[in-house]
This record gives sequence, structure tokens and C-alpha cells, in this order.
Amino acid sequence: MITPQQVETMIRAKFPDAEVKVAGDGEHFEAIIVSDEFVDKNRVKQHQMVYAAVNEAMDSNVIHALSLKTYTPETWQTVSQ
Repeated sequence: MITPQQVETMIRAKFPDAEVKVAGDGEHFEAIIVSDEFVDKNRVKQHQMVYAAVNEAMDSNVIHALSLKTYTPETWQTVSQ
């Protein structure tokens, strides 16, 4: 079983300057990632970037499901208020 903190660590390794929040039950997780790296990328590309960070855990079924919400800092300001 994997913890939300471990998933967060995997994502932070790929996005060291991002704001990352992960919640989950050990198999199913929800993550919010705010990163400058998402600027000028569509939502699909943003999610692909995050899935690349956790690919090994997903492929080995350590993570069964991962729901993503990705934002640029600018879009995060509009939704977080």
C-alpha cells in the first residue's frame, strides 16, 4: 500500500516547484497540482506530464486510480478564491 505522501513525493520529483496536494486511501488518489510547467499546455498534456511522474506505480498497480486537477498559477488563483 502507498500513502498520499508517497504519491506527492513522486509528483514533486517531476515538478519540484509545484504546489501539490494529494489525498487518498492507499489505492485511489486525488491530486491537485499547480505548476508553471503547465503554462501553454492543454489539460490532456498536463495530465500526461503528471502521469509520467507516477507511471511506475500505476503500471505495477500500486496506484489503482489517480484523479487529477492541474492548474497554472494564474488559473489556480481564479478557482481557489
